[in-house]
Amino acid sequence: MSEHAPEIESYLGTTLKRRFCALADTLDSRAELEAIRRNIHQHPELAFDEVRTSGLIASLLEAWGYQVTRGVGGTGVVGSLTGTAGSGQGGHSIGIRADMDALPIHERSGLPYASVNEGRMHACGHDGHTAILLGAAKQLARTRNFNGTVHLIFQPAEEIGAGGGAERMLADGLFERFPCDAIFGLHNHPGVEQGTFLFRAGPFMAACDTVTITIRGKGGHAARPHQSIDPILVAGSLVMALQSVVSRYVDPNETAVVTIGTLHAGHAPNVIPDSARMEISVRSFSPEVRASLETRIRALAAAQAEGYGAVAEVDYVRGYPVLINSERETEFAQQIAEELVGADKVVSQAARIAGSEDFAYFLQQRPGCFVRLGNGANQPLLHNAGYDFNDDNLTVGAAYWTRLVERYLAR
Repeated sequence: MSEHAPEIESYLGTTLKRRFCALADTLDSRAELEAIRRNIHQHPELAFDEVRTSGLIASLLEAWGYQVTRGVGGTGVVGSLTGTAGSGQGGHSIGIRADMDALPIHERSGLPYASVNEGRMHACGHDGHTAILLGAAKQLARTRNFNGTVHLIFQPAEEIGAGGGAERMLADGLFERFPCDAIFGLHNHPGVEQGTFLFRAGPFMAACDTVTITIRGKGGHAARPHQSIDPILVAGSLVMALQSVVSRYVDPNETAVVTIGTLHAGHAPNVIPDSARMEISVRSFSPEVRASLETRIRALAAAQAEGYGAVAEVDYVRGYPVLINSERETEFAQQIAEELVGADKVVSQAARIAGSEDFAYFLQQRPGCFVRLGNGANQPLLHNAGYDFNDDNLTVGAAYWTRLVERYLAR
């Protein structure tokens, strides 16, 4: 049993006398949320260009009585609402975050509400995440069954890596301007039954670093390779050497990924080029492994290049950190899901996910939990041109966020 179990049981025991949001309470919003979600899906906007999307969100929040702040971290929106259910105004506060941006993918879903913006698509479900939080916003505003302040955070630019929306919002004073005792976020999860919640305390999603290695050789004629230093040969050797990084230098009990995604060199069969360039995605779940991976990749690049008389230039860019869910908030969030949908639709300590998420930056500054919500067992995967968010999750997610806020601010 968790060390927090008695505390949580005591807390829940004192609040169970009150009625909190159930699945049935958000069903009357289904048509409206579906229309909002499909509207956003049809008009996707890329990172820091979510002008139409953020405008729609702000207008709806204002109509429902929220204090709305626009332009947080660029195109971000924060809607704040204070409830006084019970005795007086509570001093606690909570943040719930949804991401808004789309991806540079040409949609091939064939849906009637497919993207009208060429080369842009909501292929990760951020349209659904936004609609879910808006559903919760509407329900919270009409019931106000909480005692404290909720900040609904609509974040831009989750997809771009380093320098994205979470970092920009934090740099813009997010938690100073909108204090949060804890923060929660959600992402849909294709391949898992719709409506199933997945939780994991501790490291849940990977850190993601991007490495660009440029190998400088000496170009020349293909017929006289001895007069050149062939960067393609060096690159080929380095590709093979990099396969040893995880298999021979990472503890088998740890998890890491080193994937060479691009390799470019040359333009003609009879020319040895001057240089070759490769790009690598590196993922890990602990700061120690992350540091070790960088050390090893730099060393291998330098050694392989030197062995052939070439030079390797390494540009190692650290992206999103490891997403680490705090134990107490994860246990609380899981309890809310079990109450809402039943324990049979809740997965505790789900498998780690090698994908990355900039919600990790928020969790570095505040305790909280990032939740995964099944999008359907046979649904297309994320970042796929045929992907679509499962609208059956709209009212489930809205009810979940509403109940979680009500529970958290029932103290």
